[in-house]
Amino acid sequence: MIKIDSLTKSYGRTDDKLVALNDVSATIADGEFVGIIGFSGAGKSTLIRQLSLIEKPDKGTIYLDDVDLFKLKGKDLLTMRRQLGIVFQGYQLLQQKSVFENIAFPLQLLGLSKQEIKSKVDELISLVGLNDKTKMYPSQLSGGQKQRVAIARALACDPKILLCDEPTSALDGVTTKAILDLLRNIHKKTNLTIIIITHELSVVNAVCNKVIVMDDGHFVESGHVKDVFLKPQHTSTQRLLSHHLGVL
Repeated sequence: MIKIDSLTKSYGRTDDKLVALNDVSATIADGEFVGIIGFSGAGKSTLIRQLSLIEKPDKGTIYLDDVDLFKLKGKDLLTMRRQLGIVFQGYQLLQQKSVFENIAFPLQLLGLSKQEIKSKVDELISLVGLNDKTKMYPSQLSGGQKQRVAIARALACDPKILLCDEPTSALDGVTTKAILDLLRNIHKKTNLTIIIITHELSVVNAVCNKVIVMDDGHFVESGHVKDVFLKPQHTSTQRLLSHHLGVL
């Protein structure tokens, strides 16, 4: 279970401070597929930097299975980071390494044997449907194929949580559907907790069972996707739905 507890994060000087997260709290149960949505500037990017332990909050914390993530140091912190698989918006692939090598990289850092690495990478390549691309390099792949490599790499260390930062924002409609189908299939097979940060309501509607709506650094509404989208209570959610009218 993930518990976001009174998380606050601001940037800038005291007299010119931008409050990106303002005392936000939420609980995400094991196995949930959660979409966190909001307009640009709502605080989504700041939130995922906290969730992925890239940044520390000014106040508050995040618990994973009752462990305070921001109190961890050294080896304990490294161990916890392996529990967080991250799919970045821009893929973040190693350009001089093949598909196989990109997925194998985190396993090499763990010191696994070549046989163990090959077995795991072969399994992941099959899972994401890239069996015929193992020796290709990122420059030879389409956007959707790059994202599949990124997803496989994020799953390499068997994380408890998969964090996806705008995973379809650079993809066309057909490719977006394919990536969402892949994430849905992964969730069905593994019951992994998946969190998608996105501004696209259609993405949340397609794959998520829970949604959290952000606005101006706050969590303004949350619940089951159908409940929130059919009967939005907050004006920000209503504006999002109005903006995307006809997309769902």
